[in-house]
Amino acid sequence: MFCNQCGAEVQPAFNVCPRCGKAVPSAPPPAPSRLEGHLRTLGILWMVVGLITLIPALILMFLSSVVHMVIPLSESIARDLGPLLLMIVGASLLFVGAGGLLVGWGLMHHQPWARIAAIVVGVLALFHPPLGTALGIYTLWVLLSHNAGLEYDRLARVA
Repeated sequence: MFCNQCGAEVQPAFNVCPRCGKAVPSAPPPAPSRLEGHLRTLGILWMVVGLITLIPALILMFLSSVVHMVIPLSESIARDLGPLLLMIVGASLLFVGAGGLLVGWGLMHHQPWARIAAIVVGVLALFHPPLGTALGIYTLWVLLSHNAGLEYDRLARVA
């Protein structure tokens, strides 16, 4: 590091130049690592996907309670299975949406369990093109990079 006034070399621990006495600005804080830079974005994306998944889940669960009114009385199998199938699909989507919200929240708050959960959900998201695939690839790119596990463990201990 060099003095801006006289150009003398200044040791990093010095606050003033030993030659001219001018105050030396302190070193800038270290730049955030790649993992730190992407964790917040990844958490927000997973939370958005979770919220978007909750919308059809709630709609399907609501429809399962009123669909029997529109099915003709002569279709007894449809009257019995229709609401059940809608409820199962709606509950499955509710589970996936809640999982996305939890993973996003966990990543944003550096929870120890969130990295592994996000990797699992990211692999599953690969099979939901095109947006799920993109989010799955981004998740795996961020969380499986070189030394990401060690760095995430460090962040989790600090948080």
